[in-house]
Amino acid sequence: MLRLWLIFAQATTIAVAALFVVTTFRPEWLPSRNTTPGVAVRASGSASSAPATNSYGDAVQRASPSVVNISSTKQIRSPRHPLLNDPIFRRFFGDQFSDDTQRASSLGSGVIVSATGYVLTNNHVVEAADEIEVALADGKKLLAKVVGNDPETDLAVLRVDSEDLPTISFGSSEVLRVGDVVLAIGNPFNLGHTVTLGIVSALGRSGLGVSTFENFIQTDAAINPGNSGGALIDASGNLVGINTAIFTGNGGSAGIGFAIPVSTAKMVLDQIVKTGSVTRGWIGVELQDVTPPIAESLNLDSTRGALIAGVLRGGPADKAGIKAGDVAVEVQGKLVADQTGMLNLVAALAPGQSAKVRLKRRGQDVDATVTVGRRPKPQARAE
Repeated sequence: MLRLWLIFAQATTIAVAALFVVTTFRPEWLPSRNTTPGVAVRASGSASSAPATNSYGDAVQRASPSVVNISSTKQIRSPRHPLLNDPIFRRFFGDQFSDDTQRASSLGSGVIVSATGYVLTNNHVVEAADEIEVALADGKKLLAKVVGNDPETDLAVLRVDSEDLPTISFGSSEVLRVGDVVLAIGNPFNLGHTVTLGIVSALGRSGLGVSTFENFIQTDAAINPGNSGGALIDASGNLVGINTAIFTGNGGSAGIGFAIPVSTAKMVLDQIVKTGSVTRGWIGVELQDVTPPIAESLNLDSTRGALIAGVLRGGPADKAGIKAGDVAVEVQGKLVADQTGMLNLVAALAPGQSAKVRLKRRGQDVDATVTVGRRPKPQARAE
């Protein structure tokens, strides 16, 4: 028995020594194996490379045909030099210098939202344009006219005389999360259809001074001049925003772009198609954010809400008993986060509607019932 055990021990020792020598000096003699079950190891430069799995080609193919290039032109009158009115000058040079108008062109993008020819874009792309041309993804060019615009959100609706156009599928900006993948499609620098990839960097951005009603989606997908009015889509190819602005120091993309949420765009689109304009609620107050010093001076527990900094005499708020110094904390049961939130909540109300506004006044809760008015076309940002 002892002899058998010695033979086994010697054989095992020789086998381990042989394996060590082969592993060290001739590893290619050993059979190859994967350390992870079910995962193939692909050699660099292999002719039979596996197909890419992280592609958004289907989403782009679905949305891209509905994104168009927009070019607009308008006349700009330049100041007329007094010399052009001099009879002697005109006698020698005639009227060849009498034309004091110039034509300016603007480039942008748009999104086809209806098979019957409605196109959504930014207002600043087509503002005051004399002629607007829409170029489809297949190269076809069509003249367009403005159905209506909304400078307070920087949106405009165009219409082209064509049928059976490829339309975008609407997604939901309400379910977007920071970190979600998004793609921007547009016409940067007049290069033609271009797709860039990024994520949602932030939501609810405001205070940028771009428009009156700001609730932007921030993204790091590259947005450049010419992308304005183009589509921001999700990973499935659904429209979630209209690309509008960039934060830049040199005119190019700096990884900070802004898009109007599709929920806002759809509201504007529906009203313009139905009535030709956008109607918003208004109560006639000037708003201000509640800062920590203001909250302390008014004995407030937090900075949530909107300070009523001024009340228009004879306006809806004045008639309802709302006073300067009040802090609005709810509108129709919806919490007011800040002055932008208050502005948006009031704007969403229908003119003529009675709305309940909860206020903080000298530390006490006060309820006021306001008959909502129609928001005028303001020059300044006031509620």
